Amino acid sequence: MALRPAAGEGRAGGDASRAAGAIREHDGLENVQQKKIFKENKTQQREEPRAADSVDSLMAEMPFLDTDIDDECVMHATSEINIKKKRKRTTGREIEEGIERKKKKNKQYQPNYFISLPITNPEITVSIQAVQDAIIQKDQRLSKAMVRSGSLHVTMLLMHLSNEEEISTAVDALSESKVFVEDLLRGKRVDLSFQGIDHFKNQVGFVKLVENTTILTEIAEAMKKIFQEKGILAGEERAFKPHLTFMKLSKSMELRKQVKKIDSNLYEDFKSHYFGDEILHRFDLCSMLKKKQPNGYYYCESSIVFVQTELSFELFLHEHYIWLSPRHSI
Repeated sequence: MALRPAAGEGRAGGDASRAAGAIREHDGLENVQQKKIFKENKTQQREEPRAADSVDSLMAEMPFLDTDIDDECVMHATSEINIKKKRKRTTGREIEEGIERKKKKNKQYQPNYFISLPITNPEITVSIQAVQDAIIQKDQRLSKAMVRSGSLHVTMLLMHLSNEEEISTAVDALSESKVFVEDLLRGKRVDLSFQGIDHFKNQVGFVKLVENTTILTEIAEAMKKIFQEKGILAGEERAFKPHLTFMKLSKSMELRKQVKKIDSNLYEDFKSHYFGDEILHRFDLCSMLKKKQPNGYYYCESSIVFVQTELSFELFLHEHYIWLSPRHSI
């Protein structure tokens, strides 16, 4: 005859079993939730946007920034940005914190100012307009990719300025650069000849500079050194390649979804076209994010102008109106 457990023992045993079951159920649920969180964090990590995409969305109006930002202009001013860290296993929370730190760093080091060599010769701007019109006639969608004539320029140097103090320091650096440029030019006229069209990975169309590229390279390197010595996050690692961008897909996110590459046949008739000469006479410190001037040119914090024998400064100011900010210096 089997013995029945006492009433108290039965209840105690049942309670213990139920408690153990509850613990196992709780642990199982917690493990499932942790796996789910880890999976979601991994998904977020995979979907983290590349730095180039972030720059594109922030400064889509810049003629020199595009989807193949590796070829045109990305600022890598300090080795700190490029240090590769060893991968390690992390919890879901650490992955999330790492993503946030990466976002903050990318935003912190994005260029927001640049030194511009403006294009003011009407012959060049009219010729570029003709190319743009011819391309649009063949593919209307690319009208969104065209750079306005008032924004045409050659980018000399990229930089990141975080506050008003750094902007003032950059103004001083640009003014200091004038001495070097004047010593290099020695009052001589320098004609920058633009001829032929090329592209960066079929994402950007630009007019090539075919003369005096060496002088511009020397100026760009000198400016980079001067700005960096003053503590300004400026410059890039790859070699300076002066060019005049007139079309880029990154100007429109919608366009980039429709057009993956710009067909070079669209500008086949202009591949060797002579666009004209620009006299080297001025460099501007421009903002990428502040409101542009009425003519389409960028907000100018400061400028340096070079008076040359063949070019009258007074005539230049009369024929080419320049909007001057309170910081503008000559």
